[in-house]
Amino acid sequence: MTIAEIIQEVKDAFDMSLIEQYDGFIAVQVNVTQDPCGVFYIEIKNHHLSVEPYDYYDRNAALSVTADDFRNIMKHRLDPVLAFTNGKLKLDGDPGKVLELLKFVKSSSKTNA
Repeated sequence: MTIAEIIQEVKDAFDMSLIEQYDGFIAVQVNVTQDPCGVFYIEIKNHHLSVEPYDYYDRNAALSVTADDFRNIMKHRLDPVLAFTNGKLKLDGDPGKVLELLKFVKSSSKTNA
């Protein structure tokens, strides 16, 4: 799997109807630490979702995680708090914003492979 494929999978995982109702701001950078290594950010701002393959300097948080673990977090197969506690996820910044971001992930992602 490539970073581009991960980015598309992340975009598809979000519930746009919830994002369109959100008035806040969330920006989380994801540093993928194993093949495929790379970086991308997820931003919700002005009722719009952006997922782009760039560093994001004005972010609320940055995550360092393997691609598989991040995909499992997005699919609700891996609890992000447990992943952090077990050292699978490293966090720099506001953990509340990361957990808030995950509330916008489609519930149907829980069963998708």
